[in-house]
Amino acid sequence: MRVGMGYDAHRLVAGRPLILGGVEVPYHLGLAGHSDADVLAHAIGDALLGAVAAGDLGRHFPDRDPAYKNISSLILLEKIMEVVKAKNFRPVNVDAVIVAEAPRLVPHFPAMIAKLAPILGLPPDDLNLKATTTEKMGFAGKGEGIAAYAVVLVDKT
Repeated sequence: MRVGMGYDAHRLVAGRPLILGGVEVPYHLGLAGHSDADVLAHAIGDALLGAVAAGDLGRHFPDRDPAYKNISSLILLEKIMEVVKAKNFRPVNVDAVIVAEAPRLVPHFPAMIAKLAPILGLPPDDLNLKATTTEKMGFAGKGEGIAAYAVVLVDKT
């Protein structure tokens, strides 16, 4: 068994949808990025890559490559799962936290889990999502961006 840890953060901007866990969350701001900037999917993907010693998201999907412009991070997560499987691993569970002052995210967790769990090959009960604020401190607390952390456990197949 191996453990991987992932982190991602993106700036909030006008004119983009807010995509988290593959779900469009109603909000007046979205996340800036080359892809859809889904910090939750990116953190989980980075954790998976770390667990199987396969680098990080930026090495696999560089932001200078036009092929990834506005791509769904769920597609990137599917590609990461191909790497995980090629190294003869499978996820056992995921625990992730989204750091955002707003909007309220917990009501959207069931939809996020419904999108992410099948890609990861996990039963929904093995994918845990949490949300927290920073009590108005830092970039997330000031509403300038959103971050996510993820920890995954993988096992040999």
